[in-house]
Amino acid sequence: MTRLAVLGAGSWGTTFAQVLADGGNEVVLWARREEIAREIRREHRNSTYLGDRMLPEAVHATSSPEEALEGAEGIVLAIPAQSMRATLSAWPALPPVPVLSLTKGIERGTDSRISQIITEAGGVDRERVGALSGPNLSAEIAERRPCASVVAAETEGLASALATWCEAPYLRAYTSTDVVGVEIAGAVKNVIAIAVGAATGLGHGHNTTASLITRGLAETTRLGVALGGRRETFAGLAGMGDLVATCASPLSRNHRLGLALGHGLDVREAAAEVGQTAEGVATARAVADLAARLGVDMPITAAVVDVVDHDARIDEVTTALLARGVRPE
Repeated sequence: MTRLAVLGAGSWGTTFAQVLADGGNEVVLWARREEIAREIRREHRNSTYLGDRMLPEAVHATSSPEEALEGAEGIVLAIPAQSMRATLSAWPALPPVPVLSLTKGIERGTDSRISQIITEAGGVDRERVGALSGPNLSAEIAERRPCASVVAAETEGLASALATWCEAPYLRAYTSTDVVGVEIAGAVKNVIAIAVGAATGLGHGHNTTASLITRGLAETTRLGVALGGRRETFAGLAGMGDLVATCASPLSRNHRLGLALGHGLDVREAAAEVGQTAEGVATARAVADLAARLGVDMPITAAVVDVVDHDARIDEVTTALLARGVRPE
């Protein structure tokens, strides 16, 4: 039995703690708030994020990062993208064990990918960091519904080792050595999901959403390849798979936030309605900055930035997208 520390007890971190426990591991889950850790210890529930769902006996909890990390043979990070650097910087350097990131986003201000933040702020060698991404809606995984995901690391050996942590009966993990591609796909899909949700909220149909998903994949691929990712990654689970799940499902926070925008709420009201972090809001500007620096055309991302950062009207932004000049696909 491998002892794993999961840092972050939101919906995804708690759900993944279940996955790891169901795969035969001993899990210590770190929660920022002691009341969440206490409930998990006493009742094996995290009602704030997972309602009445019971967690496996192998999941323990603490609000002390030192206690969570003591004796850990591996670390799983499920901290929001924009909080990752500050959180890791406030702790001692992480122990020299493999680290798997579940976080999807790009840091505003630095345009850093999550694995880069872990290396810089967590004092972790790049060769020990992996990233997981795929069509993984946490609410469905918490119900133990079958799904697949991709674990990426710089070496196939590390990717395979990290994937063995995830051997729950209902989760199939594939491996990749394209960390850049997997991280970019996971970050940008949240931005595209906001656009798709907004289109749905405006009353547009399946033709519109299919067009946005397809063109969103095209601009995601352009950015990923420009940063060194492999084109085939974006046609797989971490790319198209995650994009479709996030854009099409009402379980997706980013889709729900876009839907609220389409219904006429501003971004602050929409975020309050969703109630949990929708990473696409903060990530949109970072993605747009990366694209501008690399000369990559990302019109859907730019439209989302206009709405979430500059209070542009969603209907006017949609009209402007459709008015773009004729060009090859």
